[in-house]
Amino acid sequence: MFEQFPKVRPPLPQAIADIYAAHYKQNREGGTAAASLAQRLESWLHRQVARDVQAADAPRSTLEIGAGTLNQLAYEPVRGPYDIVEPFRSLFEDSPSLARIRHTYADLSEVPGDHRFDRITSIAAFEHILDLPQTVARAGLLLADGGSLRVAIPSEGTLLWTLGWKLTTGLEFRLKHGLDYGALMRHEHVNTAKEIEEVLRHFFRDVTRRVFGISRGLSLYQFYECRQPDLARCRQSITA
Repeated sequence: MFEQFPKVRPPLPQAIADIYAAHYKQNREGGTAAASLAQRLESWLHRQVARDVQAADAPRSTLEIGAGTLNQLAYEPVRGPYDIVEPFRSLFEDSPSLARIRHTYADLSEVPGDHRFDRITSIAAFEHILDLPQTVARAGLLLADGGSLRVAIPSEGTLLWTLGWKLTTGLEFRLKHGLDYGALMRHEHVNTAKEIEEVLRHFFRDVTRRVFGISRGLSLYQFYECRQPDLARCRQSITA
């Protein structure tokens, strides 16, 4: 199963590679009109992930995968230890929210195997991960009893999502740089929403989904709450 993983990221055209780092950070910080609109829409993703702790009585330990600029922390109550996984340190090292972070890791494999988290979260990151089954399997093994993996993603691979970025960020990118934003999207978004759901349901027995839209196929974003990891499958995937 999952013979397509690990995936190979399509290379960027040189013209896009030359501006990639600056564009990525500007995009994450909402530095253009289209990026600012996207940030407002993406607030749905952040709110879904944080719903479980908004009314929680007791502190809960959290590990966020793909923390980026630490923008999720604006939605998270200041309770319980908060660790992050983010390979690009430059995205968060100047953030005023860094003081809230207990541990930072460049890769999920760096998290000690005896650590356990009440919640593992990810916002708009799973579509980027080349070996997604390994990531989800490791997350399952790091969850405390009764914990949940909370994943929010764009509806990559659907018509509405594709039209959405083509008419906003894609159009702005072409007008500003004269370049094809689709090449950047193919480089970044290596996993579709459907593939992500298949991986989650393989490693977790209890998976629920909510969408920002009419249905899974007619949505901009999707949220998954995953409980009861199949520990045997998780271990088998890690050792395979």
